[in-house]
Formats: sequence, C-alpha cells, structure tokens
Amino acid sequence: MDFTIRAVRPEEHEELGELTGQTYLGDGLLLHGADDFYLDVLRDTARRVREAEVLVAADEDGRIIGGVTFAPGSTPWADIAGPGEAEFRMLVVAPGARGRGVGEALVRACADRARAQPGCERLVLSTDAKMVSAHRIYERMGFVRTPERDWEPIPGHRLRTYALEF
Repeated sequence: MDFTIRAVRPEEHEELGELTGQTYLGDGLLLHGADDFYLDVLRDTARRVREAEVLVAADEDGRIIGGVTFAPGSTPWADIAGPGEAEFRMLVVAPGARGRGVGEALVRACADRARAQPGCERLVLSTDAKMVSAHRIYERMGFVRTPERDWEPIPGHRLRTYALEF
C-alpha cells in the first residue's frame, strides 16, 4: 500500500471535513446540494472526533486521501448499530485516489476495531443506493444486505443497510 490508515490529527480536521463534504457533493449524495443541512455535519470533523473514532488514509506525502467514522453501538454516531454492534459512517475516498484499495482498507480498519470491541458481534452500515462501487466492496468483504433494517433519515431518502457478522 502507498498509504497509511491512522487516526485523524487535530490539524487535519478541516482538511478531512472538506474532503468529506466535497465528496458527498461531487458524488451527488446530498439531496439539496450545497444547501443541504447535512453538509455542515459532514464537515464537522472535530465533533465526530469528540464523539466517535475518525480514521484517515494518508498518502506517502501525508495528504488525506480518505476517511471514515467508526462508532460502537448505542453511541452518538451509531445510526443503526445497537448493543453488540459497531457501525461505520461517512466513508470517503478522494476521487483521484479511487481504485487503489483505500476504501477497502478503511473498512477493514473499522472491522478490526469492531472485532476488538468486547461483545461486538457485527459491523453494520447504511449506504445510498447510488453508491454501487461501495456496495461491491462491502459484498466482496463479506457484508450481506439487511433490507429489514433499511431506513429513511429524512422522508423520501431511503438508505440500504449491510452487516458483517463476526
């Protein structure tokens, strides 16, 4: 690998927040574009760090090329994970770094963290139907669809769910 997975550093909060927001915008994942309320949530890396674990993929020059938020079940950033589960959210890979295994490495890091959690039996996630390339990564890694858990964070915006059993 020509990148490293590690915890985000305070001086990188703004950079990761901007990458996360711009990735969601560029991939058409925000219903209201630049006016979407969720954009501010995506950019607020400092808050995520206070309430969850935030990992980055950094290239050989130290540039942030990806990121993810890892949340044990029943914590503030766990949308669908309950007791005995962990969840990851806001997985992003910079457009220029796609196809290099960055997304899969970030997901593997989350799976490793989930397995290390006492009593954790599965890693879960929510994803937009448009994120087809991400779905392929999840399925290749052994995640299975859990349609009974699909949900709508806002009316009319249905998210698919997946789980990886340990």
